[in-house]
Amino acid sequence: MDNKLKIIINHAKLYGFIFKSSEIYNGIKSIYDYGPQGIEMKNNIKKFWWNYMVKYRDNIVGIESSILMNNKVWKASGHINNFNELFIINYIDNKIYIIDKLFYKIINKKIIENKKKIKLIFYYYLKNKKINKLNLFLKKIIKKNNLSKKFKWKNINNINLMFKTKLNSLNNEKFTYLRPETAQGIFVNIKNVKNSNRLKIPFGIAQIGKSFRNEIISKQFIFRTREFEQMEMQFFIYPGQEKKWYKYWLKSRLKWHYYLINKKKYKLKIHKNLSHYCKFATDIEFKIFNKFKELEGIHFRKNYDLKNHNKLSKKNLYFYDNKEKNKYIPYVIETSLGLDRLFYSIFTNSLKIENINNKKRIYLKLPKFISPIKIAIFPIIKNTQIINISKNIFNNLKYNFTTIYDENKSIGKRYKIQDSLGTPYCITIDFITLKNNTVTIRFRDTMKQIRCKINKLIKYFKKKFDISLFFKNNI
Repeated sequence: MDNKLKIIINHAKLYGFIFKSSEIYNGIKSIYDYGPQGIEMKNNIKKFWWNYMVKYRDNIVGIESSILMNNKVWKASGHINNFNELFIINYIDNKIYIIDKLFYKIINKKIIENKKKIKLIFYYYLKNKKINKLNLFLKKIIKKNNLSKKFKWKNINNINLMFKTKLNSLNNEKFTYLRPETAQGIFVNIKNVKNSNRLKIPFGIAQIGKSFRNEIISKQFIFRTREFEQMEMQFFIYPGQEKKWYKYWLKSRLKWHYYLINKKKYKLKIHKNLSHYCKFATDIEFKIFNKFKELEGIHFRKNYDLKNHNKLSKKNLYFYDNKEKNKYIPYVIETSLGLDRLFYSIFTNSLKIENINNKKRIYLKLPKFISPIKIAIFPIIKNTQIINISKNIFNNLKYNFTTIYDENKSIGKRYKIQDSLGTPYCITIDFITLKNNTVTIRFRDTMKQIRCKINKLIKYFKKKFDISLFFKNNI
């Protein structure tokens, strides 16, 4: 494991952000639990997304659909037939390789000639599910380029990535699936949502929820896991307006990301090899350990899903255009963000290690509005008067901000702990407080300190944590 990743994992565990699930029984691969600080930070990210995508817009509403759904949902969406992973087990290094990853590992070798032609053939076989021909084609490339000492396998394996679960029921449906995405819960509810909220095209439906994929290869901590959380929005539009809305949502989502982290950390990846239902798509990628990785997808899904649900369910999912006097099935622009991936990206980017006067300083430079703890209250010593004032300040602030009180250990150690937790502000109550009712406010990032009147603290911090201008200027 990379040393940088070890530092991230250890810090996340030590300070209550993320734990390995069922760790006392040696855990379960690629499943994690969020600790006290982790769940606070995660909820703050959700709130920031929800406010931006739903709360402050008049044409987007939210739902929460169930994890278990009728199997016909997954038949109509193509997941039962198409949601598969092709992989090989390499006998040389005893590792599993996903087919497209294996192909790029091979094609990037300098000795390979006619790369353009090879790519065309590869994607033709892959797209048309010609697995046997694909297998022979890859083996031929291996043999021709003397790579047999590095790669050797028998067959290409094909498995569906959905988790099955049994249902105890009297009908014929003996099992169902844990949903592999949240989008279908939106599609099958489109008419219910439209009618109950009197919505007109264009409008969006948003959802935050868990999804499950039985990944063969899951790695890099919480970046790719079997159980994960998505923040998705499906925006329904008139056919023909897709370019306009696609550009709008790509620009809009980038503004949201840039407010979280410096835009230099991001880049866009335009898809060339598109999914069967997708006309055009762009990934918003984030730089982690010098590699860009996908965080969010902005996809034009056409009306593939709704068309299939309309056909299989035999329910009328058509909309009627009063102006043009015709019926149609809406097109869809999708924004789909992996919450765990975003958490990991922010956490990784925020962990800072510095040397100050030959002493190592570790602090978590989180965007302050998503920090799990906003303010820490410290009495300088265990003096009755100072402790009473400290607790009064804590009780006054805790209803407006996530605040903690700590009177143990030296003040330096308490600062160090809060720096590691990402707490942006610490308030220290000392003997000067007894004289003039002022306290010291210490800033996490600079370690600078100022004094502030006790009766002005709520107003001061409300201004510091106010992000309403971002919403006003960017929605």
